[in-house]
Amino acid sequence: MGLDQSYVTNSVWKPDLFKGKVVFVTGGAGTICRVQTEAMILLGADAAIVGRNKEKTDKAAQEMAQLRPNAKVISCPNTDVRDVKSIAKAVELTVKELGRIDFVIAGAAGNFLADFNHLSSNAFASVVNIDLLGSFNTAKATFNELKKTKGSIIFVSATLHYYGVPFQVHVGAAKAGVDALSNALAVELGPLGIRSNCIAPGPIAGTEGLERLVPDINECVRKVPLQRLGSTQDIAEATVYLFSPAASYVTGTVQVVDGGSWHLGLLSTLHLYPVEITKKNAQENGKL
Repeated sequence: MGLDQSYVTNSVWKPDLFKGKVVFVTGGAGTICRVQTEAMILLGADAAIVGRNKEKTDKAAQEMAQLRPNAKVISCPNTDVRDVKSIAKAVELTVKELGRIDFVIAGAAGNFLADFNHLSSNAFASVVNIDLLGSFNTAKATFNELKKTKGSIIFVSATLHYYGVPFQVHVGAAKAGVDALSNALAVELGPLGIRSNCIAPGPIAGTEGLERLVPDINECVRKVPLQRLGSTQDIAEATVYLFSPAASYVTGTVQVVDGGSWHLGLLSTLHLYPVEITKKNAQENGKL
């Protein structure tokens, strides 16, 4: 579920916190990134919604423009994060229409479940190219604008690589790379005034990833120390914090928003281990 004006009314943040600022979001029409963007818009920012699917990206931008009077929200469709020149065109359009880029959310991602035996090299590469190369390309294409504004970038990561999750070899590897990328950029670009951080969502209600990974929601909740699923607003709040002046001395971090669940490790996929996983990987019809 998205945000509305009640978010501002009930928020701990100032209503005009990001007035005059612009956020550039890849994957902005997706479940989590959309709510991250909505929070920024409701708190005063203008936004560029970047995505591959024209209909979905245009629709999201039009709807989000209604969140705040005089909000400027543009659509940058037909953008492929695997192609840095494609993102550069979206950056050019954003600067032309909105004048600047202060904040970047690198949230475009690909995911599916696959055991190692049936995970082809091409399938592995497809996720790495979207998640990791796409994150690099997003930072690269927005770099010159972030230098001008001494801006900040947030990469949407995960906790899968902290402990190893079956059927998620490809995503875990890609997100580990995203964390490493963000850390290196924090060190290298810090002297230019650019901050780089990650947000790693845990089990978030209403997301496609949770539905694929967790067949029994009640059992999942039982294994979260805070005894509830996260919400997309929880991710939005972490986003607002990291982009706000309150985090002006915060860079090179991974903000985990998971209710403490990653500390329980493999429990999220314990129902698959080891019987189902062994069965899949023992089959003779594996892929290269």
